[in-house]
Amino acid sequence: MKKSKALIFDIKRFAIHDGTGLRTTIFFKGCPLRCRWCQNPEGLSVHKNLIYLKSHCIHCQNCEKFSNENQMEYKNNRPYFNNQYEGGFDNLIQYCPSGAIRYDSQEYDIDELMEKIKEDRVFFRENGGVTFSGGEPLIQGDFLIEILKRCQVEGIHTAIETTMFAPLEFIQKILPYLDLIYIDLKVFDEIKHEELTNISSQMIKENIKYILESQYKEKVIIRTPLIPSMTATDDNIKDISKFLVHIYPEVKYELLNYNPLASAKYEFVDLEYGVDKQYKMFNQKQMQHFYDIVYSTGLKNLIIE
Repeated sequence: MKKSKALIFDIKRFAIHDGTGLRTTIFFKGCPLRCRWCQNPEGLSVHKNLIYLKSHCIHCQNCEKFSNENQMEYKNNRPYFNNQYEGGFDNLIQYCPSGAIRYDSQEYDIDELMEKIKEDRVFFRENGGVTFSGGEPLIQGDFLIEILKRCQVEGIHTAIETTMFAPLEFIQKILPYLDLIYIDLKVFDEIKHEELTNISSQMIKENIKYILESQYKEKVIIRTPLIPSMTATDDNIKDISKFLVHIYPEVKYELLNYNPLASAKYEFVDLEYGVDKQYKMFNQKQMQHFYDIVYSTGLKNLIIE
């Protein structure tokens, strides 16, 4: 019987911002959204691709010398890979002496990933556990449910970071195996959401409403990343807050300050960062302005760090 496998692009140990206690965060590859500010662009594609680390390259051109037809092109003093090439890229990685060429992810079956998780089990004792992130972990949903079941059997606390962009039938299946649920609601307006992420927010909002009216509502933390001129507007924060307070006034809500450091990742994956690089993190006064907007709607359980 063929084992189910998941494509993982990172495993972060001793994480302290992805749930309670010390955690191991598993980053699943693939996401249906295309947020202009994505913090993990290496996790967007559902496929295993090559990445090029410019800072590691010694420009020996071994990659070009040992490449196959239609596999890559060397120009502008660097390699460009054909990610539609179906033969794999092991040869390019093998003959790169500096490690500048590598895969962006690795396949794990259930047993292999559980072994990785259990390596850190000793650190989970003080309310720690494992957090499944991405990308969007729900995109590899069948594997995710199986690994969550295994964690539950092992008594390991589970959390997820998700957009909740998935059919309700699947959401209903996965909820019993989650101890903590972080849900991103980035933009309330459906047209604006589609403009900034390439999808409508309708399914996300419907799933949030379902969960906040269910027995699992106490496990939920809704989060909005504050992206200058995009999500960080008075109207957007007010609309999201009013939407949440109407469903469940006691819901936990968190505003995530803008992190400009993600822009440095984009050169590795040949994508363009969609936020003007002039923008910085919001200062305390600016954050307080957004907090006041949330409080004005009646939401009280605002998480402030």
